Amino acid sequence: MISFKHKGDFHNAEGFLSRSTSNEVYVTILKKYGAQGVQVLSSATPIDTGLTASSWDYVITVTNFSLKITWTNSHVEKGVPIAVILQYGHGTRQGGYVQGRDYINPAMAPVFDRIIEDIWAEVRK
Repeated sequence: MISFKHKGDFHNAEGFLSRSTSNEVYVTILKKYGAQGVQVLSSATPIDTGLTASSWDYVITVTNFSLKITWTNSHVEKGVPIAVILQYGHGTRQGGYVQGRDYINPAMAPVFDRIIEDIWAEVRK
């Protein structure tokens, strides 16, 4: 069992987060890396027709206390997201299995590292 006790409130932390997420500089950083992530993912995606590779995009979500970047792929066939089955594998109609290929994580690791560096540098200012 995990328990958590605290005294006081989170007023300072909430204020910092509120100021941080309202600051356009963080959104600008995420936009920069959103575009880089799309480029990296497009380059790393296994190519058959090229449709999956060209279907990457990103969305930035801003709330009162957070910023979030999500990369998406719109290539879906018969309800199946193709980027996901390329990554994780899938069964076949004949009962076989096509092994997935981890192309997303290695491609995105350097982008994640640069996001962390730039955001942390901005926080320290």
